[in-house]
Amino acid sequence: MSRLPAREVLAAVSSGFEEFGTPLRDEPADGPIRWPGYRSARAAAEERTGEQESVVCGTAKIGDVEAVLIAFEFGFLGGSLGQRTGDRIEAAFAHAREARLPVVSLISTGGSRMQQGMRALMQLQRVARASSLTRSAGIPRISVLRDPTTGGGWATLGAGADVILALPEAQVGFAGSRVRPAGSPEAYTAEAKLAWGQVDAIVPPDELGAALERWLGLLTSQSSAAAPPPSALRSTALPETGWEAVQAARSPRRARAVEYLDAYFDWREDISGDRQGGVDPGVRCGFGWRNGRTIAYAAQCGTPTAPAGFRTAARLVRLASRLRIPVLTLVDTPGAANDAAAEEAGAGGAIAELFEAVATASVPVTTLVIGEGGSGGALAFAAPESTWVAPDAYFSVTSPEAAAAILKRPASEVPDIANQLHLRPQDLVELGVARAVIRPAE
Repeated sequence: MSRLPAREVLAAVSSGFEEFGTPLRDEPADGPIRWPGYRSARAAAEERTGEQESVVCGTAKIGDVEAVLIAFEFGFLGGSLGQRTGDRIEAAFAHAREARLPVVSLISTGGSRMQQGMRALMQLQRVARASSLTRSAGIPRISVLRDPTTGGGWATLGAGADVILALPEAQVGFAGSRVRPAGSPEAYTAEAKLAWGQVDAIVPPDELGAALERWLGLLTSQSSAAAPPPSALRSTALPETGWEAVQAARSPRRARAVEYLDAYFDWREDISGDRQGGVDPGVRCGFGWRNGRTIAYAAQCGTPTAPAGFRTAARLVRLASRLRIPVLTLVDTPGAANDAAAEEAGAGGAIAELFEAVATASVPVTTLVIGEGGSGGALAFAAPESTWVAPDAYFSVTSPEAAAAILKRPASEVPDIANQLHLRPQDLVELGVARAVIRPAE
């Protein structure tokens, strides 16, 4: 599918495709900078592909959702972006905004069309502006990275999408294979981009249509109602002491985030990474389907949260706000990662980013503390005045062990300090930190 003709790719993932009748601008036959041989190269591309430009744009249905599709034809001058390419992409985004339709970009391009010089490179500004206007209008955008996705196509339509899917082993990078430094070709693959938090998922070609159908269903379902807190997954008595609460939250028998997510949603799709080079496997973010509507989620999985985890959660909350989708967060961490690597990666800034995303969210955010609630690294995931707590969880200004160290008290006093911190579920309700202790579903 990576190098298939654009119309074959469209047929594989959608139905009822109707191409836009975008007029082609008048331009000299040999291009705006009179490049020698451009006229014959373009004529050969038209004859070989049957297309008049390097993109095919129109509307189609993917599953039950109508969308605007932008499909690159790599056989037309390497899928390069020229002036007329920019015309078509700009018109496609304009139609998406007018009709309130999501945009799916099926990308396969080597970048800007060298034979058109700076006129071609300037198309990236047009594409970026059209894409940004569509983002501001609250319209979801999905990109599919085919082979290759390089240059300005990656740096605009590809990397700028809300959800980024990639075909296996696709070449992805700002630098194309002929202009980048020698060595490390694996750095320019979809698999590398996934590992570095720049791609959400790698999807086999025969599963792409179904994946797009699921994602479009999730991202186009808007709801103003807050997500209800999940029910407790264990029948557990409230702890009598603070130390009992800490031990219950640290028990290996306690339900974890994935178990809560699986019980809460009918089905779900994860996003991955902070788009800045980092992935935290201890944070799960994405969108799930529950009782006929979409709810976004950001869940800590019991490990110290790394800067990439906070940034990924912030990305999720901002995206959900823009698409009018309520958010559920699950708190479970002994605290933010505080080693040298976390500091180098900007732990403070990453935590601040999530605090701001939650504080400014334009959709309801619901929080459930399901395990350890360790200090500010946990609080960044929590919604003010909309937090619940599980009976086998705790929330504290810091861990009892850290409090003992700060106060220069012996380890033998840790249980007593836990009691003094008032961190039990019932304490959190009394303090106004949590609205209630959740119970198992009846």
